[in-house]
Amino acid sequence: MKWLIVIAALVPLSGMANMLNNTNNNNPQQPGYNPSQQRLQTEMRTQQQQQQNKLRQDQQQQSQELQRKMQEQRDAANQRIIQSQPGNTQPRTAP
Repeated sequence: MKWLIVIAALVPLSGMANMLNNTNNNNPQQPGYNPSQQRLQTEMRTQQQQQQNKLRQDQQQQSQELQRKMQEQRDAANQRIIQSQPGNTQPRTAP
């Protein structure tokens, strides 16, 4: 859910950066060239890249956590199966 919010935040920034890129092609000889727009565009690209990296990191962490929880559930289910087998002499442990 958190990554969905981050994606929603990135969409307007992406559009703004594209708009600036289309109106300012970084050529001082072009009409409309504005160094402050250039700095803003660079800052926006940097911010967008940082947010995308953070999003990627968050997604990896969520995926790893989900895998860990699923493995714990499989292990617990296997342990219950083993303990429920007839003739099993292993003492039961609390899950």
